[in-house]
Amino acid sequence: MSSALRAIIEPGFFASSPVQLALEVATAVALVASVIGVFTVIRGQAFAGHSLADLNATGGAAAFLVGVGALWGFIAISISAAGAMQAVGIERRRGRDLATGIVLGAGLGLAALLLYLVSTTSHDSGATNLVLFGSMFAFSSSTIVPVVALGLVALAIVAVVYRPLLLSSVSPELAAARGVPIRLVGTLYLLALAAAVALSCLAIGAILSTALLIGPPAAALRLTRRPWLAIAAACAIALTSCWVGVLLAYDSYYWDWPPHQDGWPVSFFIVTLVFLAYLAARTRSPRSRR
Repeated sequence: MSSALRAIIEPGFFASSPVQLALEVATAVALVASVIGVFTVIRGQAFAGHSLADLNATGGAAAFLVGVGALWGFIAISISAAGAMQAVGIERRRGRDLATGIVLGAGLGLAALLLYLVSTTSHDSGATNLVLFGSMFAFSSSTIVPVVALGLVALAIVAVVYRPLLLSSVSPELAAARGVPIRLVGTLYLLALAAAVALSCLAIGAILSTALLIGPPAAALRLTRRPWLAIAAACAIALTSCWVGVLLAYDSYYWDWPPHQDGWPVSFFIVTLVFLAYLAARTRSPRSRR
């Protein structure tokens, strides 16, 4: 490497297997979260995404207790919670928040119980931290296939219902007048959202996953109103945040501060970079100046 790159990238970065796996998973997660997140912001369902993320602590803790991968617990609880929200009824925005709040309240108590059981009965002392904050460098090669498969399913759902989903997101009344099956479209969207949230939780944990799901799309929609351009911008912001976050987390193992530490968490860097990107987009946005 050139001297400039050596000053930024610590030795062994590109040859490290954990780093390669982290970058592959981060790429898949960033793309899926950005696409689904744009519709989440347009539909005003950031609260739903945040609630699904919080409830994923239940699925992750349950997965550790039964001895399966955290991803499967995230997927199971995300789909179950999304189905419960849809069953309660979310045709109107007020109803969406009501249904989300009901499901969130019912699930957080269970999450607290399961996390307590994990912390007291599991031999893995880092299980709770992994569920809540993720660990990009803890992935195995077997994680790639389910992550990519789940991401492709979510993106395929959005591709199939793109036009009716966009119309029902912008104007539910107009969509209903044109015969769009709003409830069916909403159900399919929630399934895609559940997949995106599960992947985000796997990458940066249940507590912080909303930042990756909502932050880049919110910043992109500050820069443009066109859906495709917003999706492209959100993907660029998310990918940059994830890649640079992985790099900084790797470099932090070589930092001298704080002393005797084993590196900073990837999730901290990703969330910080996403936040800075949103602030920059808000500053440059003509809409914010008006």
